[in-house]
Amino acid sequence: MGDYDPTLEDGEEVDLGEDDSPTGPALNTAVLQDGQTVLHSNSSRPQPPKTLNLGDDGDSGVKPSWTGGMGQGCAPVFQPFGEPTSNIPLNTPTSPGSKGNKLESIKNWTISTYKCSRQSLYEKLGKTNRTVDVELESQIETLRQTQRRYGNILKLSRALTSYFYHVVSLQSQLGDCFSELAHKSPELQKEFSTNAETQKTLSKNGEQLLAALNFFVSSVNTLANRTMEDTITTVKQYEVARVEYDAYRCDLEYYASAPQNEVNQMKQTETQSCFNSKKGEFEKLRSDVQIKLKFLDENRVKVMQKQLLLFHNAVSAYFSGNNTMLEATMKQFSIKARESCQSNQTTPSWLET
Repeated sequence: MGDYDPTLEDGEEVDLGEDDSPTGPALNTAVLQDGQTVLHSNSSRPQPPKTLNLGDDGDSGVKPSWTGGMGQGCAPVFQPFGEPTSNIPLNTPTSPGSKGNKLESIKNWTISTYKCSRQSLYEKLGKTNRTVDVELESQIETLRQTQRRYGNILKLSRALTSYFYHVVSLQSQLGDCFSELAHKSPELQKEFSTNAETQKTLSKNGEQLLAALNFFVSSVNTLANRTMEDTITTVKQYEVARVEYDAYRCDLEYYASAPQNEVNQMKQTETQSCFNSKKGEFEKLRSDVQIKLKFLDENRVKVMQKQLLLFHNAVSAYFSGNNTMLEATMKQFSIKARESCQSNQTTPSWLET
């Protein structure tokens, strides 16, 4: 049963009520030392205290709140006397200046984003002017068209390489089948042997052409998806810098034509500082784009001259049956035929090496 067993402070009194049990009366009042408790027998049930002295702070005579069943005594549940307090900070301590720097960074980013979004919208609506470099814009558009066309060449070349790989594999398997039947069919041994040699020759030459095609695909992929893409990334950065430059330029023109009061002069000074910074970034990126476009065009011409010559010579030699010219082409571009099937063959066992 739930016995009432409070621990009171030193010298406090508690009224235990009267005990009607047949074992005899219990103590009515007990003076406790610090840390001692009052124990009751299992045959008696204590009565709840009528009053409870909580200390010398003047809050005496607080009524306890009791919960539980009618036949059981339960521990008193006291109402809270106030909100709990703690001196332990719940947030992570930071340096004094980090909060201010973070807020300032967010503020500057928000203002810049708003200005750029407004400038882009006004340009699409035709409500403002934009800085245009006709020659550079023409070169950028030519680069984008060139990348799309080279991407199409890359897609078709990959498809051709994939299909031709299956052709070479089937020719090799067919040659093995003819060779096996030549040993098992004496009456057709000559015919099967001739076809087996033909298919093996075609398969060998096909592996050389497949290596040339793989080399062509790899070079075009590097040119279109790496070299050109790097220049396109710089172009995108240049376009963002151009929008920021125009946004602050328009603001500077507005404050220059606004009434020259103290507030406008202060904002004009701040805008002039930001404009100078954005102008430097814009001019630097424009110079980077011009240099990259120049070197990209020179590199593209050199790479494609070599790759187109390889493609023409290898395809012409293979389909004309000129094995000598095909081998010369492979030596000219330092291509090994075995490289073409590395991605499609399993790794050889250590017994085979």
